[in-house]
Amino acid sequence: MRFGELKKSIQGITERMLTLQLRKMEANKLIKRTVYAEVPPRVEYEMTSITRELDPIIKELQAWGEKHRKMMEHT
Repeated sequence: MRFGELKKSIQGITERMLTLQLRKMEANKLIKRTVYAEVPPRVEYEMTSITRELDPIIKELQAWGEKHRKMMEHT
C-alpha cells in the first residue's frame, strides 16, 4: 500500500505518527519499503514473510474481539 492509502485506512492517525510507526516496523523487518524512481517518487509498503506469519493470529484476535463486542452490546 502507499502512504496515503495507509493513512486513509487508519482513522485518526496523524502523518507524523504513521511515519514513525512505519519506520519502526521497517527497522524491525515487519514491513518492506520500496521506493520507485519516478517523478513524483512513489513509495509502497508491504508486509514481510515474518508479518504474514501473524495473519492467522490476528484473524483469531479479530474474531475474539467481535464475539466479545457483541456480547457486551447485549448486556
